[in-house]
Amino acid sequence: MNNRYVVMDLETTGHSPVNADKIIEVGIVVIEDDVITEAFSTFLNPNMAIPPFITNLTGITDNDVRHAPFFQNKASEITALLENSWLIAHNVAFDFGFLNEELASHGFPRLRNPVIDTVELARILYPQAPSYKLGQLASYLQIEHEAPHRALMDAQVTAKLFLKLKDKLQSLPYESVIHLLRLEKGLKSDLYSLLLQQQQKLAFSIHQDETIETYKGLAIHKQANTRRESIHLDTSFGHFLDTIYETGGSMQQQMEHYEKREGQREMSETVYDAFQLHNHALIEAETGTGKTLAYLLPAIYEAVRNRKRIVISTYTTQLQSQLLDEEVPLIRCLVQFPFRVALLKGKQHYISLDKFERALAFEQEDNYDIVLTKAMILVWLTETETGDIDEIQLPSSGYLFFRKVSSDMEEPMDPSSPEFNRSYYQRARKRAQQADILITNHALLCTDIVNDYQLLPAYDKAIIDEAHHLEETAAKHYGAALDYVSVQNMLSQVGMTSENSWLGHLLAGEMQVHDVFAVEQWDNLFTKAKHETDDLFRMLFQYVLEQKQKDKSLSDIGRLQYRFDGNNAASEMWNTIIEMAARLTYYVRDLIHLLSPITKLETLDPASLEELKKNMEDLQTIIDRLEHLFLTSKSKEVKWIEIEAYGAKNAVYLYSEPVAIGPLLGNDFFREKDSIILTSATLTMGNSFTFMQKRLGLPEGKVLTNKIISPFSYETQVQLMIPNDFPDIKCGKPDDFITAVCEAIISMADITSGRMLVLFTSYDMLKKAYYLIKETIDMDEYMVIAQGISSGSRSRLKKNFQSFDNAILLGTSSFWEGVDIPGDDLSCVMIVRLPFQPPAHPVYEAKTAHLKEDGKNPFMELALPDAVIRFKQGFGRLIRSANDRGIVFVCDSRIKKARYGHYFIESIPEVPITYDSTQTILEKAETWF
Repeated sequence: MNNRYVVMDLETTGHSPVNADKIIEVGIVVIEDDVITEAFSTFLNPNMAIPPFITNLTGITDNDVRHAPFFQNKASEITALLENSWLIAHNVAFDFGFLNEELASHGFPRLRNPVIDTVELARILYPQAPSYKLGQLASYLQIEHEAPHRALMDAQVTAKLFLKLKDKLQSLPYESVIHLLRLEKGLKSDLYSLLLQQQQKLAFSIHQDETIETYKGLAIHKQANTRRESIHLDTSFGHFLDTIYETGGSMQQQMEHYEKREGQREMSETVYDAFQLHNHALIEAETGTGKTLAYLLPAIYEAVRNRKRIVISTYTTQLQSQLLDEEVPLIRCLVQFPFRVALLKGKQHYISLDKFERALAFEQEDNYDIVLTKAMILVWLTETETGDIDEIQLPSSGYLFFRKVSSDMEEPMDPSSPEFNRSYYQRARKRAQQADILITNHALLCTDIVNDYQLLPAYDKAIIDEAHHLEETAAKHYGAALDYVSVQNMLSQVGMTSENSWLGHLLAGEMQVHDVFAVEQWDNLFTKAKHETDDLFRMLFQYVLEQKQKDKSLSDIGRLQYRFDGNNAASEMWNTIIEMAARLTYYVRDLIHLLSPITKLETLDPASLEELKKNMEDLQTIIDRLEHLFLTSKSKEVKWIEIEAYGAKNAVYLYSEPVAIGPLLGNDFFREKDSIILTSATLTMGNSFTFMQKRLGLPEGKVLTNKIISPFSYETQVQLMIPNDFPDIKCGKPDDFITAVCEAIISMADITSGRMLVLFTSYDMLKKAYYLIKETIDMDEYMVIAQGISSGSRSRLKKNFQSFDNAILLGTSSFWEGVDIPGDDLSCVMIVRLPFQPPAHPVYEAKTAHLKEDGKNPFMELALPDAVIRFKQGFGRLIRSANDRGIVFVCDSRIKKARYGHYFIESIPEVPITYDSTQTILEKAETWF
């Protein structure tokens, strides 16, 4: 049996044999001595109709199986093929489980073969793969996959995948194999024989992999040492751009069908001018201008010429990846001199080898996700240059484990110590200090600002991409946030003295701790703190429920929101909440005091001391945030509570933010720095930057502004359609409006064959629309995906949307921007309501009051500019390339009727507008398509 593997794939009528689903096709491939030696496939008659969804997915029809044998007629032949073999499948639990249920239901004995799951094995051996679906994995590993969702082809692809995985396993270093052997019993696959064989082979090998080194029993990728070259740039900036953008330049040489974009060079020149004038700049670059390349060129030129780094900050990791993986490699081909680029994130993104090495030793409470996470990290460490966990996709609870082994738990290090050179975070900082261009994110940039510039290497020039997010990110960092789960996690991280926790392990491993630590007092206090936390958050939950409906609002993900301030003091229930918060701070402070004497023990292991100090800091964080939220009051701050009304009775989230972020950013950021360039596709309202300049606190008279026009032909690529006969939602008939929206969605879907993104401003309205569409539309023909209802993250929902031909995606706030679906996958963006903030939203309410106090018009200064910018973001989802075309359908007639409607239309490119009856619009849409 050692060298015989049987790879199987089943096509079925559904997911559950318990619910009478049946096998309709079997594909089997036999591997012997690493060669495919045999293949078998057959249709099976399920004695039931095949659901249309399965037919669409597999192409298997009722006609295909009508005259096929029944399962019981082929069972003996199938089981004979599986004798004395490993059974392999892509998600083996499904195929093996389904087969065994069918065998048992027909009186055959269940199979007990050892199994290998290629999903699990691929996750371990290729932890950096973008996806573990068979088709996407095959593409990643360059395995041809011609007919997905057909049993024999899927089995053949899985067989080729397994052989690649086996090769990869046999390339692992000795140390990694030893650790995987210890973890193997917690995995689904029976890998012991394969791993043992590899371990025995390596034990007597004299071959050394030059790319691998070991540290504390871990095999890690050896870091290359690079020396910085001294560069002298004597070419002018104008000539530098000529050699890139103009006829015969490096862009024309590198790109087929290159066409110069005037706006791209114009933006490069504006960025450079701002640097030379020591000014800040606001640059709105419409879709298609190539803004990332446009700002990178002057940034690289300026940084290399003056030997001073320039920081580039993005809001999304997606844009960071684009900069590093696409734009920077292109520029290396475009310019004639070398330059250094580094990426720096917060400490919590980087793994600590010391922490991970210790965590490998603790296996008592490892669940499957933790075992899988450890196995993935072991292989990843042999490949990663950065130690940045964002390179791999961990299982869900794997991220909780990673928090315990991240560099966030590291104390400051002695630069001369061996540990310093093995710290991925310290390496990232060193690369950042040596870089010409330092790429980071808004979160770390703002953390650096509020911590007096102690985190990022010194800089005086920066480019802020996706700059419309800077205000909200800064507000979060100048404010505070706390929730029930995070408090309980921080407490549980320390734990009781008798638990299998950090404190329990410390007391068991460091006997001298007992001399200075009061065990009984700790357990008593710790229990009180845990109970007080639960009581406090339950009381807050109840408090919000009891408030008047008019004082509450709904967040975009359906949470109830309630703003609180000093005026709540009149309430007896609120006074009780304040007392409970104060009491919890006393308990947590006393816990810190009990831990404090341990820090003075000279014999304490350095690693234990490091973790002790980190846990004490976390406990102090609880105190600081409770005091900030409940026990102090600032006049220019807004505080609010969010609860999940139908969730757990302690599902409570607390927030505070400054009402106006502009003065803080103006004083702490823009006055401190020489030149800050802010760019985005959405910075203006009606071609004016005034709103954004005021909101961000940019000083008057020291700001260049420029709007770069898109090279796309919007007048031929887009139709803007606005119905004039939708029910008026303000006349007390919201259900009639939602019905009209759903009818329009279904009618447009027939015209565009789905491929629709429908943007809502209210989660409640999205939910109602989803269920109404499900009742009305042919669900066998269309795939309807809804944010917050369909499972998965935003990127997962987007992938699902692109995977189905006739898909309709319903999204709320986060889908209004940052979702690129180019080409034929998206043909219609429907905007249900103009995206005004709900007036009862806590932050909006506070900002409105603040503006009124200053004698300003909150609608014109806040509500309208916010809505226009969000509208531009929604509009921008449709056209992402010169070949895209489609319809923007706006269900809200205020864009034409209201006195302020022209601001929305004037803020987007000029496009043909149809304002007519729904019927006329649909007829025009069908003709145009």
